Amino acid sequence: MKNYTITVNGTSYDVTVEEAGAQVSAPAAPRAAAPAPAVQAAAPAPAPAAAPKKASGAAGGVKIEAGAAGKVFKIEAKVGDAVKAGDPVVIIEAMKMEIPMVAPKDGTVASIDCTVGDGVEAGDVLATLN
Repeated sequence: MKNYTITVNGTSYDVTVEEAGAQVSAPAAPRAAAPAPAVQAAAPAPAPAAAPKKASGAAGGVKIEAGAAGKVFKIEAKVGDAVKAGDPVVIIEAMKMEIPMVAPKDGTVASIDCTVGDGVEAGDVLATLN
């Protein structure tokens, strides 16, 4: 089961969706004091497919992986740039903090496997070095 908060016309509702049986439970009560809209017996929208993990280091032998789940905020380097150990390559935003993902050792950027705005999970490959 998955829990979602859905806002309809400015009123928020907590909804529980059961994936296997495709059943939707009606909200217990709206968060705002407004009448609850009728719940139609329609199948829930399918959950968005998880984005496949980015390249697994095929372009370069040294991976730079996301240290936490978040969004790609900024890309500091481009393919072909020489970087030193500790230089930021990609910056992710997680919990309103900017977290630099740095080069683990000296090298040349072989690939950038993300774009600004991408959602990433901890361990996703963001870039590779040679």
